[in-house]
Amino acid sequence: MATSVRQLIKRRKNRLHRDTSRVIKRTHIPTNFSRIKRIADRVLVLQESHAADLLQEVLASFSSRHKNIELSLAENFKKVCDYIDPAIDISYTKQILIGAYFTMEYSVESAALFNPSIVPHPNQSSLESGELRFIMSLRATGEGHISSIVFRTGLIEEDGAVAFDNITDFLQTPKMIHDPYYMRDLFQMKLQDMGVWDDTSIKIIERLPDVFTFNDLTESILQVHQDTEFESNEKTLVKIKWLANSNYKIRFDAKSKISERVIFPVSENESRGIEDARFVRFSDDNGEITYYATYTAYNGYNILPQLIETKDFLTFNIITLNGAAVQNKGMALFPRKIKGKYVMLGRQDGENNYILYSDHLHFWQEAILIQEPLEPWEFIQIGNCGSPIEISEGWLVLTHGVGAMRQYFMGALLLDLNDPSKVIARLNEPLLSPTEEEREGYVPNVIYSCGALIHNNRLVIPYAMSDITSGIATIKVDDLLKCMDRV
Repeated sequence: MATSVRQLIKRRKNRLHRDTSRVIKRTHIPTNFSRIKRIADRVLVLQESHAADLLQEVLASFSSRHKNIELSLAENFKKVCDYIDPAIDISYTKQILIGAYFTMEYSVESAALFNPSIVPHPNQSSLESGELRFIMSLRATGEGHISSIVFRTGLIEEDGAVAFDNITDFLQTPKMIHDPYYMRDLFQMKLQDMGVWDDTSIKIIERLPDVFTFNDLTESILQVHQDTEFESNEKTLVKIKWLANSNYKIRFDAKSKISERVIFPVSENESRGIEDARFVRFSDDNGEITYYATYTAYNGYNILPQLIETKDFLTFNIITLNGAAVQNKGMALFPRKIKGKYVMLGRQDGENNYILYSDHLHFWQEAILIQEPLEPWEFIQIGNCGSPIEISEGWLVLTHGVGAMRQYFMGALLLDLNDPSKVIARLNEPLLSPTEEEREGYVPNVIYSCGALIHNNRLVIPYAMSDITSGIATIKVDDLLKCMDRV
């Protein structure tokens, strides 16, 4: 009797559980502007000694939970100071105290910690023979089901054992900075792809230099909007601002640890969450390494395909993906170009697996169907579980399938190395399916991953259990290939 792949895969004891004590600071400002003034006025009438006592209570209670808490409160005061009478001389104590009234804590993973992906760490120095340092990204979900990206680091040992680094009590959100510059030609191409290349956008773009800043764009929009001899298209103005605000840069404090960094929604387009980042270590033709991640931005009504770009996990560029082929979820970028083209897996119809090719990383217009549901455990839908992994036999792709009672399973494909639109082998049974322990959670009966890696001929698969907790499974690559059927 043939050995089942499920007998060969090994679940490790490692578990990553949600931790409600991991909190960030968020601005908490009412939308009713008159209310902002009333709150500030209540602080301003306090005796200075009373205000000092109240501030001391705040700092004593929250300084151990956040780094530089006083600086954050000062920044939040600046966000509301325009609503306060400028003639009033406000002491430093009351400024910080007012900032505290417009600040709140948010527990980023109070609901779940799931859908992980894993990549080699940029720093592989000072390791023992056979070890690999890694970075794992996870989708953290808190109050209101708002999703963000958090990170863990650790080591994979020669025998496949996984050890996570200890984490601190602190979390940090980054500083948001609009791109220091935009390329006019690229910005124009994105507007054309969005279908908003009209007299208004032409008039705005032609005023800009070949390389322009966010302030340049804002000034050009203002000039066009104020031109009494020209009737601007308000919808076009909104979409231009939307595009600019969807492309930005974030930077963390260089002193922070990677596990302290949280990519939390900062733009309107992702206000309800950053979902299912699939990180990949991408090698360019010149050998330069960049880490990319595709993710889905969600604002409560619409999804927006986005791309993260980083070299050091300290500074991240956030870029909009455009084109008819990237309007659905679940894109996964190949780790290098193939025959001069970028290649990506993705969904088009929520049911089948597709492959996409493009000359430009930001634009994806066409998709080719490569896999349809075949086995009973994937009759409802199939999709990828992260970026393909290159081995000598082909491109190894982890997949997910959905079967009866909306139960998720994990499978595997092998694509041709030179023509990845061709499936050359596949598993006809699940690689992973939820155990009794794993099937209970926020969304029951789900096994899911956003990306694995191979180390010492062993496939290391971080995976989520029922959208609440994450674990790790490993299998020797040779064993997996022997269980796959040629197509």
